[in-house]
Amino acid sequence: MSALLGAVDAGLGTAANVPVTADFSQDNGWIWLLKAVALVAFLLTSVLIAIWFERRVVARMQVRPGPNVHGPLGLLQSLADAMKLLVKEDVTVRAADRLVYVLAPLIAVFCSLLTLAVIPFGPEVSIFGVLTPLQLTDFPVAVLYVLACASVGVYGLVLGGWASNSTYPLLGGVRSTAQVISYELAMGLSLVSVFLMSGSMSTSQIVDSQRPLWWALPLLPAFVLYVISMVGETNRLPFDLPEAEGELVGGYTTEYSSMKFAWFFLAEYINMLNVSAVATTLFLGGWRAPWPLSAIGDGVLNTGWWPVLWFLAKVWGFMFLFVWIRGSVLRFRYDQFMKLGWKVLIPAALAWVVCVAVVQGVRQFADVDLRTLLLAIAALFAVVFVVALALPEGRRPEPPRRRRDEPFDPFAGGFPVPPLPGQTLPPSPRKDRALAQTARPADGPETETPEVTR
Repeated sequence: MSALLGAVDAGLGTAANVPVTADFSQDNGWIWLLKAVALVAFLLTSVLIAIWFERRVVARMQVRPGPNVHGPLGLLQSLADAMKLLVKEDVTVRAADRLVYVLAPLIAVFCSLLTLAVIPFGPEVSIFGVLTPLQLTDFPVAVLYVLACASVGVYGLVLGGWASNSTYPLLGGVRSTAQVISYELAMGLSLVSVFLMSGSMSTSQIVDSQRPLWWALPLLPAFVLYVISMVGETNRLPFDLPEAEGELVGGYTTEYSSMKFAWFFLAEYINMLNVSAVATTLFLGGWRAPWPLSAIGDGVLNTGWWPVLWFLAKVWGFMFLFVWIRGSVLRFRYDQFMKLGWKVLIPAALAWVVCVAVVQGVRQFADVDLRTLLLAIAALFAVVFVVALALPEGRRPEPPRRRRDEPFDPFAGGFPVPPLPGQTLPPSPRKDRALAQTARPADGPETETPEVTR
């Protein structure tokens, strides 16, 4: 524990003085074009692998084989599905706004392709004799650029739901708006503590500031908040409320088919890769090897092309987490979902940012032991937790109940309502007529049973 605190102390003391490590001074137009094409190819290939990976993992969790026919281990199943969407009939809703209807999926895909431009995949390497970092670009506010791309990308979902001119897509678009507002606030607040610790918003500098220790350890609450928020940000189970098939058929994609539907599908999986890459860069040391491997040969595994392997391993670890959650957690109710975002995640993220800011401020203006500060914060959180548990939980006033002897009228509100436990429906007029006809004597005169109507 003392060694861990010493590493945290060393990281806090040196993070603000770390220079920006990405040097693009030797790049030319061909290198930029090569990097951009490589990023797009990486994303498209990763989406095909991610779809196959998700099907296989969920199938194993449900004791099924999963895709295993097309290609070795079913690897070509995703490619076959993509070709099927490409050649299917493209149906356009007659009442839709044609321009926005077509533009919405393109907005979603275009914004999702922009995020990885500022993510470092590795250190400087030689590409055709040019020494360049494995990163397309970087600037002092790169993380804000990532958040901006994610925010603009939701316009594709909202506009797709609105332009379809249908009820279920409109509800899905409205839900996606509320979801992004709720969970992007928590996501942004969880990243503020990383900015305070590293002293920069540049992705390359944040990776370089994690040389002594990955920020996921000293900033564990922020890391947990980010992981929960990124699942809600990407509309994945248990937070897939905008496209809940049990409630909204398909949400904002209900009226889309063929390649326009494939664009939305592609954007969802690219966004999963994006948030996984951001989590890897900001909390898990980026492309740096884990501790046992980073100590081999004086850090030789953190040079050359090896770091790309560590980066991809961390990203696919988060992708497995996405699939694991989908296969084991049920969908939230909408009120539970919004309560978690506004009443739990955002207040917790604000409280954690205040604690980190206080620690950084005290350490800059006073010579205080880091261990003492951490113990004081832990004691404060323990007291708040105990007080929260001790407080009585407020309950909503229960609606007035009907008396047992009071008859239940299913049409009291103007539309039929099923009876609650303990309530019984009034006798059916049709059943009364059938009983009267059965009980009528065979020789007696025929009598008409008055029909009960409402």
